[in-house]
Amino acid sequence: MNLKPTTIEETQDIVRTHEQILPYGGGSKPALSSPLPQSTRLDLSALSGVLEYDPGEFTFTAWAGTPLQAVNHLLAAQGQYLPFDPLLAEKGATLGGTVASGTAGPGRLRYGGVRDFLLGIRFVDGQGQVVRGGGKVVKNSAGFDLPKLMVGSLGRLGVLLELTFKVFPRPAATATLQADFSGLRPAIEAIQQLSTSHLEMDALDLEPPGRVWIRLGGLHEALPDRLSRIKDFLKAGSGDDLEAIDILADQADTDLWQRANSLHWVPAGWGLIKVPLTPGRIFVLEKHLDGQILGEQGVKRRYSVGGNVAWLAWSPPEDGLTEAQTYFTVPDSILTRLELAGLTVLGPAGHPFLGLRNGEGLLKRVKQALDPTERFLTY
Repeated sequence: MNLKPTTIEETQDIVRTHEQILPYGGGSKPALSSPLPQSTRLDLSALSGVLEYDPGEFTFTAWAGTPLQAVNHLLAAQGQYLPFDPLLAEKGATLGGTVASGTAGPGRLRYGGVRDFLLGIRFVDGQGQVVRGGGKVVKNSAGFDLPKLMVGSLGRLGVLLELTFKVFPRPAATATLQADFSGLRPAIEAIQQLSTSHLEMDALDLEPPGRVWIRLGGLHEALPDRLSRIKDFLKAGSGDDLEAIDILADQADTDLWQRANSLHWVPAGWGLIKVPLTPGRIFVLEKHLDGQILGEQGVKRRYSVGGNVAWLAWSPPEDGLTEAQTYFTVPDSILTRLELAGLTVLGPAGHPFLGLRNGEGLLKRVKQALDPTERFLTY
């Protein structure tokens, strides 16, 4: 069943009269938003638009169904942006879906993730009541921190209605240093060295086996010296393992990170898994990935946020089975063995969590308070 409320009151009525509700935005993350046989899909696309925007205060408030692309255009006109690089804007992602999934892009390295920019929320709980949390100003400490609780909640605690974010000034210029290393180990070592250095970076990503991207943002006149310092740092620490360095500027720089934020590197029809980890665990994960039978196409990966987030793109099973639990059997086994947690973003719905699951006790207590009759899906 698919329902599309146009008002808050209609949303409340739907929650009070239906069960197994799955809030839905732009559908850019099908593993999290595709309807299940037993679910009532709540299409929030009609609750869209920016309600308040004060460039001088660096905040805006919008409906949860507002497309990210519309928000990005509005902020860009004032020289501002959401620095955590919200993903999949070009594919229809919404503000509510971004909060519910907790997905951020490479810019999270320097500025923090979704939870660091979300100031306030309004949502409908499992009893059909409208609940507010946080506020509409940056300096806000009133009450329990409900906004952070809703980041990554996947619609299990409530239907997001209204969201308030803080924003930052957009850098006057950006450029990216692309460094190619002789293999995975020296590339990981370089990322670890950069992460603990005094050098300021807006993004730091790795594509195995040995390509590292380092993005800088700031004043036009300051970038050349900053890029030069990073080049010297890499040469001093990597020796012969550093095989090539290139500088990407202007459109080449913009295109590189737009492709990253749109997940352009993930082949069509593949599943995608987000895995939090530390740079020191990348090599172990890679050994496990290489040691598995992964079909003819295998698995593609990208390590973002200085190696603290792994994105694993999984090819469909050769037998054509698309049931979520079967589709992700191998990665689930690998992550469980390594005591890592995974979130499926692309692929079949119904099995969003892989590997280790932390915080289940707290989630059950919070869900009992916000959704005592379990109107919302429980995974």
